[in-house]
Amino acid sequence: MQSHLLIVDDDDEIRSQLKWALGGAYALLLAGDRARALEQFRTCRPMVVLLDLGLPPNPDSPEEGLRVLADLLSVEKLTKVIIVTGQGEKHNALRAVGAGAYDFLSKPVDLDELKVILRRAFHLARIEREYRDLQRRLNEDGFEDMLGASPSMQQLFTTIRKVAATDAPVLILGESGTGKEKAALAIHRRSQRKDGPFVPINCSAIPETLLESELFGHEKGAFTGAHTQRKGRIQSAIGGTLFLDEIGELPLAIQVKLLRYLQEHRIERVGGRVPIEVDARVIAATNADLERAIRESKFREDLFYRLAVVVLHLPPLRHRGGDLLLMGRVFLNKFAVEFGRDSAGFSPQALAAMQGHSWPGNVRELENRIKRAVIMADGPRITPEDLELTTAVSSGQSPRTLQQARETAEREVIQEALRRNGGKMTAVATELDISRPTLYELIEKLAIERPDRKGESTPAE
Repeated sequence: MQSHLLIVDDDDEIRSQLKWALGGAYALLLAGDRARALEQFRTCRPMVVLLDLGLPPNPDSPEEGLRVLADLLSVEKLTKVIIVTGQGEKHNALRAVGAGAYDFLSKPVDLDELKVILRRAFHLARIEREYRDLQRRLNEDGFEDMLGASPSMQQLFTTIRKVAATDAPVLILGESGTGKEKAALAIHRRSQRKDGPFVPINCSAIPETLLESELFGHEKGAFTGAHTQRKGRIQSAIGGTLFLDEIGELPLAIQVKLLRYLQEHRIERVGGRVPIEVDARVIAATNADLERAIRESKFREDLFYRLAVVVLHLPPLRHRGGDLLLMGRVFLNKFAVEFGRDSAGFSPQALAAMQGHSWPGNVRELENRIKRAVIMADGPRITPEDLELTTAVSSGQSPRTLQQARETAEREVIQEALRRNGGKMTAVATELDISRPTLYELIEKLAIERPDRKGESTPAE
């Protein structure tokens, strides 16, 4: 189906020439004045418009053409309007570009140049409209900047709505890259504290010697270099939400002070003796196994139960079904627009490679791979090479069905766990949170070889 192109020019001869030159490539709409142009535009909504600024009733002035430009963009702001103007009127064309026009050409028009500009304009218009449609779907299937149509994500959104209405501490569990901070921010935005601050802190990114001061603040002279009194992150979150990411990395001594805050809603600065009342909600997150850390005396059990009043489990990307391709398309269109790149989509091989990949870095990995692919791609379609996902394709393991994609993902996860744990089945089952019989069944079903204790490969029993 041909795309509609609206040509607005009061010169019958020019309209005829353009109709002859472009009629084979586009479904042309012709107008000689403002009223007819708007009528045609509202009826067919063309993505691209060729507009002569000199229109009746005053063809020697650009004002009528500029009014048409404003009217068109008020109806559809993504329309690409290409200005056609006289040789000595470049300043008027630049005025039009400043008012939202896509590009301009000087008369007499070079048809080859015009065709190139039109192809680019239509391509960009399609990308932008598709991206807008995806953003609308994001608003329908998503929730507070989190996208997901899968049942697991829809259930997560329901839980967030419920917990946001309370002030209870929340513990968010999930692999790296699953969006734990976004989930925390969604809770904050939906809560009665939404007008207060959202204060994030990564407990693993700050040296242990500085972490206590960072969280609780310090008094002047509390230690070398403490030249002034300083308010900590917890106090900065008064009236809002404190988000403690990587809570599993919190040293035991600081865990004690955090527990005291959760119990009493009071803190003491480093070097201070006066308790400070603090009203801030605490949301914590980790990708670590806190129950194992408790067994190994690395995390306090009483702090765990204080934090885990409500526990949210963020599913890994490989368990979210069709969300993978939906999010891939959103990211592709986002970065194509951001970097001004032509992108017609993913090749079939790229889609197969994406479905066959286990995505250990989850949504963050997906976003980064697609961002790189858009920058580095040579052709209009993203390939496995652009995504750096060639291994699965070249090995002939690319899945053809959703079941095959699921089995490929499960196989990679189990193989990695086997390697990490030296083939110890009990340790692997514990890490994957499944029973030993289930693990043996999966190994047999997926024809997995497991390493023996010396690192050699041993067929599954």
